[in-house]
Amino acid sequence: MAAMPIKAEYGPTLGTLLEPRWRAAAPRARRAVIAAGVALLALLIALTLSLLDASYSHGGRVPFGFRYRGLYRVASEPGVYVKVVKRSPSGRLLYSFAVAPLTLPPYRGEQSGELPIYAASYIRTLRGREKGFQLEGEGKTRVNTVPAYSVQFTAVVEGREMFGRNVLLLPEREGAREGVQILMLTAPDASKQIQAPLEVGTTGVLQRPLRSFSIG
Repeated sequence: MAAMPIKAEYGPTLGTLLEPRWRAAAPRARRAVIAAGVALLALLIALTLSLLDASYSHGGRVPFGFRYRGLYRVASEPGVYVKVVKRSPSGRLLYSFAVAPLTLPPYRGEQSGELPIYAASYIRTLRGREKGFQLEGEGKTRVNTVPAYSVQFTAVVEGREMFGRNVLLLPEREGAREGVQILMLTAPDASKQIQAPLEVGTTGVLQRPLRSFSIG
């Protein structure tokens, strides 16, 4: 395709100036320049992708989905649907967001009344499962207007104390027993804005997946 004509007062173009040097360059130098250009393009693409939201959706009996940014999907433990994390350059865990199944026993009444009752046995399970578990609080919450129940704690994960916050969530259907556990961890020094387990998921990289979470 012919180049667009350029007025004399605006010339010569950068391409015109560089063409003699490019033709005179050794093949090895040309290959090095092309390789550098490809690497730069790959870096720009990776940077662009890092600024865009990723998403996860799950079907089945309890469909759910969420969006995330600045977290990377990793292999999840048995019994966990999905897990995304962020680590420091040295490999230290900073943030974790995972989703696991939740099944309540048969109950009567409203979900908002049953979840606090179920939480008592749930906390006993956490106490036996999580190393160094210390309960810091619990209470009703909401996930995108859907009633839920939150358990806040500290525990030792990968040899370090972490802030933990687990949210128990059921679809808004009468008598629903199958839902999800949203399992969140934040290192105490990961963010100056997060000073206690109750604040996990309220700001920082875990805020986006929690706020965008939808179920049912």
